[in-house]
Amino acid sequence: MADPTVKEALVRDHAELYEPEVARRYFAKFARIGGFFARIAAEMETEGRLSRTETRILGQYLNGVIGTFRALNHKYLMTGRAEGAPRLTIDRHESGFPVAQELMVMAVDAQQAEKHLSGMASEAELKDRMVRTIVGEQKVPVALQFALSQRYYYEALTAGGLFWGRNDPDAQWIGQVEERRHFLIHWAVWDSQVNLPVVYLLDVEDSGRRPLPQDAYRWPPIQQKLLAQSVGGLKLLTIATGFDVDFEDCHPKRLRRVTLGPMYSAGFTLQSGPISRVLEDARAPEGEDWALVWTVEDLIADREEAVKDGWFSSRPKQIYRLDPLRGAETGATTLERMIVLPERPYQVLVEQDPPGLRGIRKFVVGAGGRLIPGV
Repeated sequence: MADPTVKEALVRDHAELYEPEVARRYFAKFARIGGFFARIAAEMETEGRLSRTETRILGQYLNGVIGTFRALNHKYLMTGRAEGAPRLTIDRHESGFPVAQELMVMAVDAQQAEKHLSGMASEAELKDRMVRTIVGEQKVPVALQFALSQRYYYEALTAGGLFWGRNDPDAQWIGQVEERRHFLIHWAVWDSQVNLPVVYLLDVEDSGRRPLPQDAYRWPPIQQKLLAQSVGGLKLLTIATGFDVDFEDCHPKRLRRVTLGPMYSAGFTLQSGPISRVLEDARAPEGEDWALVWTVEDLIADREEAVKDGWFSSRPKQIYRLDPLRGAETGATTLERMIVLPERPYQVLVEQDPPGLRGIRKFVVGAGGRLIPGV
């Protein structure tokens, strides 16, 4: 039996969106926020913090998150209106995103999507029935609208390009570093501990006999290892040093973790800390009462040293550079948080200047949806 305390905490942290207007506002808010993802990544590239290849790869995952929300929007379009329509569950405490279980169900649905679509009426047929119901029977075709929304949902799943609960590692060839091959390994997960999408970028120099992605002996265990350690509670230093020890022909030179979220909104989440007062005092209109946090952790190898590996052999070992002030705490070379928020909450943030948010870089959504990089 589950611990009553744990169950109570889940009830407090998770919320079902059972009213149609609330569900629509939620997805509309994320559709607006998602429009800024690519622009933030582009700004990071302009500043030299991401290469063109890294921006492209990160952009694929960010577009996947947008696609996932679009698919879920179809699934829950008739929440509270149609008989049997499902309800979205979100994590309203320090996340604002759907709970990880939603992504797990979506993955199961994707396996059966073709079967569902084959048994459904076509889009044209459903729309024709709607017109006949409205004109002939003088009533709203709720059941048909629900059927069409589910068809759109399954079509989105079959179209692909979504962010899944687990997005397996892939390797992008970057170039040659003397006698080693340089790959950028990238993967992503919907971290169930924090209910947030997280992207990993790992620069690896490969000294194996065969190129890493084509090596049937090394590549599968590397993929499994990376996925098993894709947990927000693990420090980058722990992940990178473990990888360095386990795979002697792979030399991890840089590891980055990009966490998208939390999303704070006065209408959907339970804020804690200074952001709560900022959003409360801003009294922003619907659609502008939010703030989105990005966290970028970066671990860079400072040098490589030879260490004994048996009686008569040695192997290279990466020595990582840690933040001199917080390295032991963060396990990273740098850790930067960025916050994106509309103009009115930003004005209140500047006026209040809470100490807890002073070290966070701000991106401001100005008039006309312009994204203004702040300090």
